[in-house]
Amino acid sequence: MDFDSHSSIVVGSALALANEVTSGHRRGKPYDAPAGKGLTTALTSMFHALNSTWGPPPSDEAATSLAEWGVRLHGVIAAVDRGDVDSACEEINRITAETGATPVLSRHDGQAWHLHFHALDASWEVSWAASMATGLAIVLGNPAIDRLGICTAPACDRAYLDTSRNGTRRFCSTACQNRVKTAAFRARKTS
Repeated sequence: MDFDSHSSIVVGSALALANEVTSGHRRGKPYDAPAGKGLTTALTSMFHALNSTWGPPPSDEAATSLAEWGVRLHGVIAAVDRGDVDSACEEINRITAETGATPVLSRHDGQAWHLHFHALDASWEVSWAASMATGLAIVLGNPAIDRLGICTAPACDRAYLDTSRNGTRRFCSTACQNRVKTAAFRARKTS
C-alpha cells in the first residue's frame, strides 16, 4: 500500500513524529518523550533518518510547537485504533483548519513539481503540522483507514501504518513482533 511518494513521506513523517513526541510505552518499556534541546536533537535525527528534505534544524521553540501537533496526531491514530473514526476525523479537521492547510504545488531541491499541504508563508512547524495532518486525512478518507493502528504488543503504544500487501500488520516494529512471538514460544514450552 503506497500513496504517491510525497504523501507517503509525509504520512511516514507524521507517524514517526507522533511516536517520537508522545510519552507512553515503547517496545515493552516506559517511554518519556524528549524535551528542550533533546527534543530538537531527536527531531533532527528523525527527519534525517526518514531522508526528508526538511530544511535546517528547527529552533527549540519550533521543535516544541511541532511536538504539540505530534501528540495530537498520535491521539488521532489512537482514536482510529479504538474504532472512533468520527473523533479522529473531527480532530484532523481541527488541525488542518488551525494550520491553514491548503494544497500548493512546490518545486525545490531539484525535484519535480509536487503537492505540499501548507501555505507558502507558513512557519516551519506549522508547514509540517499542516502537511502531516493532511497526509493523515488522506489515510482517514481512504479504505486504507483500517491499516492505521496502535501496536498490539504488551507495553507498547506506538503508532503504525500497515503498508504490506495482505494488511495483517499488528505491531509497530519487528522488535515488538519478536517480543510477542518469543513470549508465546516460552509460554508453550512451559505448559
